[in-house]
Amino acid sequence: MPAHVLRFWESKFPQLKPLKRGGGRRYYRPEDIALLSRIRQCLYQEGYTIRGVQKLLAEGTLGVVVAEVPEPSLFPLSSMPQQRVAPRPARSARRAAQEPAPPPGPAGPSEAQRVALEEARGELHAALQMLGELLHRSRS
Repeated sequence: MPAHVLRFWESKFPQLKPLKRGGGRRYYRPEDIALLSRIRQCLYQEGYTIRGVQKLLAEGTLGVVVAEVPEPSLFPLSSMPQQRVAPRPARSARRAAQEPAPPPGPAGPSEAQRVALEEARGELHAALQMLGELLHRSRS
């Protein structure tokens, strides 16, 4: 995480209290790292707002488990196992159950669709050329 993001989160989440040593350097303990990882996951992967994460922290439903702190990684969210994270709060689950799930996005066109699209592209290109020629003739 960039330092400016960590400082901003420290101002928004009073639960983040890294040790401060000489020269103003901050040292994050394992529980700070676990909390930062969970906050990051809520904000970036689960779509919570800062206010929403603050509310989860106040309710105690954020689901941070300090005993199972992951090893340091360049990509901390990609290696985070799902069983370490508590399920989302019941209110969010009810809200999600009320809203219909969005349809899954397309996986991309199949080979047959690609061929059809290329043919249509060629036809459109030929039509564009014909229109260009007609416009050129009408100006002459």
